[in-house]
Amino acid sequence: MNQISPPDSSANLGVVWHKGKALRKGYTTGSCATAAARVAALMVLRQQVINQVSIVTPSGVALFLNVEQPLIEGQQASAAIRKDGGDDIDATHGMLIYARVSLNDGGVIRLEGGEGVGRVTRNGVGLPVGCAAINKTPRQTIEQAVRDVIGPNRGAEIVIFAPEGEERAKKTYNDRLGIKGGISIIGTSGIVTPMSEESWKRSLSIELEMKRANGLEKIILVPGNHGERFVSQQMSIDGDYVVTMSNFVGYMLQETVRLGFRHVVLVGHPGKLVKIAAGIFHTHSHIADGRMETLISHLALMGAPVELLQAVDRCDTTEAAIELIAERGWQAVYHQIARKICFRVDQMLRFSSDKPKCDAVMFSFENQVLGSNRPVSEIVEDFR
Repeated sequence: MNQISPPDSSANLGVVWHKGKALRKGYTTGSCATAAARVAALMVLRQQVINQVSIVTPSGVALFLNVEQPLIEGQQASAAIRKDGGDDIDATHGMLIYARVSLNDGGVIRLEGGEGVGRVTRNGVGLPVGCAAINKTPRQTIEQAVRDVIGPNRGAEIVIFAPEGEERAKKTYNDRLGIKGGISIIGTSGIVTPMSEESWKRSLSIELEMKRANGLEKIILVPGNHGERFVSQQMSIDGDYVVTMSNFVGYMLQETVRLGFRHVVLVGHPGKLVKIAAGIFHTHSHIADGRMETLISHLALMGAPVELLQAVDRCDTTEAAIELIAERGWQAVYHQIARKICFRVDQMLRFSSDKPKCDAVMFSFENQVLGSNRPVSEIVEDFR
């Protein structure tokens, strides 16, 4: 069995190698809540403060965690575990996750979320509306950890709370997922493996799943906030249709196929979207660039003069290239690039038996439409 020790012990948390770097593993909010509940139950039974607790995560890793703020009050006790995300630093890293356990003779264990734990307000996240945002696996591990301590006949009231949760949740996607008032208690394995892109992609995918669960068959994917504002303000389309894809274009398109969306629109600044026309489906600069080369090749195909091609090649930013192209009157290139984007998407999804219709819209930093594969008015009409 693997073991992970607390960050202030002499033992290492364990590492995973990624791109030649050793990255330290951590543990989830679900593991913290489970450990806090277990030690609180132990303290009630023993009537003794305990400063370290062990649990076994769903993935079979044994954690030995330091206990903070242990408190016993008769048949009730509380304790906290500090979240450690390892080298996968997120909004909950370093915060205290508390559990309060009260024993009774009822035989039933009841679990609830308290201060700083969010509430589900919309369908689509796998929990009933009104329920505390404690996911299925942590619910099971928390309840089982307490049951193992108190035996088969006693009952317990468990409250998981996180005083910093409401503030920390502002840095997460919870609000967009309809989880209000705090963080989520999550984790399927109990361990955080520091591949932050994977967890980030999954959080974006969850939003797609929620939209689909609410009956949407059409979706607009944008790189970030600027795209969201453009869709709302310039295209006058309801924000419920919009999901952020960040740099993970290919992944999110594959997720739209998995979830059965019928129509996908990519909306963004050419600084991101032009890469897709070159077949680049992860648009972060550390993966690939090709922006100027893509602009140049499409301008050349349209017959643009060599002088313009050379000037674009010297540009350091897409925005500088956009200004040059506008000065010389070659803005029609964006329509061609938008059509190529849709072609690339169609090629990437060509083995899908039921791929969605695709549109692409590019806009400037001044919020003006630069180009689209078909008239924007037609695309907008599809969302009426």
